[in-house]
Order: sequence, then structure tokens, then C-alpha cells
Amino acid sequence: MPLTIPAPLSALPFRRTALTLVIASLLVSCSGEKKDDKRPPTQVGYIVAQPSTVPVAVTLSGRTVAYETSEVRPQVTGVIVKRFFTEGTLVKAGQPLYQIDPSLYRAAVNQASADLASARATAEAAGAKAQRYKPLADMEAVAKQDYADALATARSAKASIAQNAATLDTAKINLRFTTVPAPISGRIGRSLITVGALASASQTDSLAVIQRMDPIYVDMQQSAAEITALRRKLAAGGVIPGSTTVHLTFDDGSQYALPGTVRFSEVTVDEGTGTVTLRAEFPNPDGLLLPGMFVSAVFDQANDPNAFLVPQNAVQRDFDGSAYVMVVGADGKAARRKIETNRTNGPNSVVTSGLQRGDKVIVQGLNGLKQGAEIKAVLSTAPQEVKPQSGKPGAAKGH
Repeated sequence: MPLTIPAPLSALPFRRTALTLVIASLLVSCSGEKKDDKRPPTQVGYIVAQPSTVPVAVTLSGRTVAYETSEVRPQVTGVIVKRFFTEGTLVKAGQPLYQIDPSLYRAAVNQASADLASARATAEAAGAKAQRYKPLADMEAVAKQDYADALATARSAKASIAQNAATLDTAKINLRFTTVPAPISGRIGRSLITVGALASASQTDSLAVIQRMDPIYVDMQQSAAEITALRRKLAAGGVIPGSTTVHLTFDDGSQYALPGTVRFSEVTVDEGTGTVTLRAEFPNPDGLLLPGMFVSAVFDQANDPNAFLVPQNAVQRDFDGSAYVMVVGADGKAARRKIETNRTNGPNSVVTSGLQRGDKVIVQGLNGLKQGAEIKAVLSTAPQEVKPQSGKPGAAKGH
């Protein structure tokens, strides 16, 4: 049986030393690769912040109101014998709508005409008598009192002519009122009375209602607090007056094609709602807008001359909901900047606080970009290829 000769004890330290040198060389190799692995700066695109005049648009709920509304009412009492219009159609001012039985009123005209003729005959006789008495009274052939009485009778007869003439005019007016006309032009609704019914001059119910809908009003409600704040900003010069042009949006999201104009604002606040009514006028040639419709009205109530427009994708939010953007810092690194924005304008967010003229707002390459990161900033309008931040290139392989 062969004998196994153990390695000399002096060889063991040599093996340990060799193993240590191999491990150390591997560590040096790995550490050398990490030292050479330096992350390149992230390329980002930026825009230069410049103040702009941005409209301050408001959206108010509103309700359409007819431009003119007239309740058709009878001026005399009588039975309705005819209706001249078709319900729901357009009528013109002065157009006959109803006919009230004119028999009694025609008879009153005839009587007043006869009374007037009688008064004229009486006045003619009284005047002639007074003229005959005048020379006789001068010659004292008749008593002066008789002449005075004849003269007074003649004057009274003339007054009676005027009275009967006024009675005749009244009778003719009442006869004319038996034909009930349209007081305004517009679209008439359903008839609230039928043929054969009794119409009274003192009745509380109307015969029909006519509404003029072209143009048409839209009454909008805005809180008194908002109006007060706007007036303070206008007085302080923070904003300037905007446009009076208004656009309407229906409940289904569609828009009314024709713009309107704000006409006036109420001078009192509704005690129940705390709002002020603003009235706008809209053309309505096709009758698309009907009185009583609920709509949303949008118009530029003011203009902010010191606002900044920043693309919406550049605005980010913290956990607490506050907004911020990334800017190119003075040291050339990425920096967070808190801003205030509460509305948009097209594809941009309107920044009212937090930015200064000339700030470089990063709008491209924001993915994974953090505070203090090394960046290579170029104008976003320049031809470029902005890539999101990636992992470490050439990472060391494990050994």
C-alpha cells in the first residue's frame, strides 16, 4: 500500500497568500469598472417663461328668457265668436287674434252717434236764438236777462256736442276692442280660451301668450363674492377688463353656434341666493333657443396681463396636491419650483405665481428627473432627441 506524503506545512501559507491576491485582483477589477461608470447628464428641453395676457374665463349657469313677452287680454267684455290664429305660429303686431261679439258695442256706437246729432241740432237752435236776442237786448226790446239766458243755453248746447262726441269716440274704441289684436310680434302659444267662452275686461287669466325669441336673453347667475373680488382686482390693476362676448354650451356638451353679448349686470344682490344676475343677448334666427332652457355661459370676464402659459405636461403635482415645475437652476442642474395654477388655456396651464420672466421651464425629458440632477438643457424648439433618464450604462457584471 502506497504511502501518502502530506504537503509540507510551509506550503499552506503560500496557498492562502495566492488566494488572497486573486480575490484582491478581482475586487480591484470590479472597483475599477464602477469608477469608470459615470452617468451622463440627462438631456432636457426647456422653454423660456414670458408673461402673457391671458383671459380669465368664467363659466356661469344661465337660463334663457324671451326678449319680449306679452299676455293677450281682452279690453271689453263679451262672448268669443271666432279665433283667427293657429297655435304655435308666428304672429305680427296688430294681427287679429280673437273676435268678441260686437253687437252691443255696435249699438252703443249708433246711439252715441244719434245723441251727437241731436246735440248739434239743439246747439244750432240755441245759437240762433241768442243771435236774435242780441240786437233786441241792445234796443231794450227784450230784457237783458232773457238775452243772457239764451246765450248760456247756446254755450251749454255746444258743450253737449263735445260730451256726445267723446261718448261716440268711446263707443267706437270699445267696438274696435271687440277684435283682439296681437300686441307684439312673436310666437304665440296655445289658446287659453275657446270659442263660445265669455271674456271679461277684468279677468285675471290671459287669452294667450306671445313671446319674441329673436333675439333672446340669457340670464346668468354669479356670486356676489366673485364679482367683488373681480372689481378689487380691476381697481388694483391686477387684471384688465375682458370681452363681453359670450358663448353658450348645452347640457349635452354641444355649443351654440352664434355668440352673444353681455348687456348689463343687476345692481342688487339676491338675498336668497347671494348672487347677481348678468344678462346677455343672443341672436336666435332659427328658434333653437327656447325660453326657460338651462345653459352654461362662458365668457372672458377679465384679462390677466402677468400670467405665464406652461404646457400642461410640464406641471406636476406633489402628494398634497400642490403644483410644481422643474426648471434649469442657476448651477445648471434641475430644480423644483412650486407654482400656483388653477385653470387652463387650451393645451397650457395658466401659472399665476411662482415663475419669473426668463425662467427656463423644463418641458421635455421629465421622466424620472429629480431635484439636483445633472442635465443638458436645450431649447425645446430646437431639433433634438430628448430621451428619458435611463439606468447605468456599462454596469459592472457580478463576479
